Amino acid sequence: MPHVVDIEEKQPFLPDDDEDLNSLSGNGGSGNNKSHNHHHHHHQNHHVAINHDKNCDSGSINFSSKAEQNAREARAQYMMKLVTAIFYAVASFLITVVNKIVLTSYKFPSFQFLAIGQICATIVVLFSAKQLRMITYPPLGRDSFRKIFPLPLIFIGNAMTGLGGTKTLSLPMFTALRRFSILMTMMAEFFILGVRPSIPVQISVYTMIAGALIASSNDLAFSAEGYTLVTLNNFFTAANGVFIKKKLESKDFGKYGLMFYNALFMVIPAVAFAYSSGEIDRALAYDGWGDYTFLTNFFLSCLMGFILNASVVLCTQHNSALTTTIIGCLKNISVTYLGMFIGGDYVFQWVNFIGINISVLGSLIYTYVTFRRSDALSSK
Repeated sequence: MPHVVDIEEKQPFLPDDDEDLNSLSGNGGSGNNKSHNHHHHHHQNHHVAINHDKNCDSGSINFSSKAEQNAREARAQYMMKLVTAIFYAVASFLITVVNKIVLTSYKFPSFQFLAIGQICATIVVLFSAKQLRMITYPPLGRDSFRKIFPLPLIFIGNAMTGLGGTKTLSLPMFTALRRFSILMTMMAEFFILGVRPSIPVQISVYTMIAGALIASSNDLAFSAEGYTLVTLNNFFTAANGVFIKKKLESKDFGKYGLMFYNALFMVIPAVAFAYSSGEIDRALAYDGWGDYTFLTNFFLSCLMGFILNASVVLCTQHNSALTTTIIGCLKNISVTYLGMFIGGDYVFQWVNFIGINISVLGSLIYTYVTFRRSDALSSK
């Protein structure tokens, strides 16, 4: 409640009685002086009261306009949360489908070579955009690597294990096991960023994990290599989200600088690793390079790698690392059901099917809890 200012409080020098008026008049006070000063006193009081009313009116106008401005900002912030979340979900869905086409349908032999293509696309697009003055980011400095570390290592691990998991597991199983990245992200947020999840968030996360466990308990196409790659991918996803949030908050590079230097510092180790393991030779020996449909899908996958990186950074900036991870799994509602028809490597079984649907239910609960809460905040 605003503090009501008394006239006396506003003007403490105003005299209260005739005795004070006499002392102010300087000569002990004749009747005329008394009446004149008394009249002056009332006149001043009248002005102070008017000014006080004016101040109250302008104060209430300022207060209401500030409240409106806050409400507008909260609505804009909520819209950014929603838009960046949807952008990430769409990008994540599209790249999974394109990667699946390149690696499974066209039987491209090297997921590492594809990951290098995606890294190079990020460098080329961001460098070109800076040269055309569409975006800005700080120039390369001596301490750039120190500031961005360990993000490049985490990022390359995330890309390599993600593509490897996509190749070795059926799409529905891959998406079910990826739910464990949510639990890892929730733990990483707690230990690294100090974020404590609410009870409804925890319940939704445990529902997703339970569904994933049920789905994978009776997997007819079990692959030890695939399960190992997905577990590593979950670890890297959790670390990636949390460290992106941490680096964005430090404001050393900005979002574009973070993406550019992240890709720049990991392209050489990625090429060296792929070359030493014979992946580059296998990729160059692939006999489908003359197929224009394959080339279109390959370059589309590279471009989608950049778009996915951008959507991850934007979603993490405007939401949380946990929300980004869960949305990455939530888009798998579409991927899961489409995967039963695309790729041709899904073996239908009731236990597996029920588990996948429980996992999807947990994803929907989390989305409702998170964005309903944001909506409630923005309407206050």
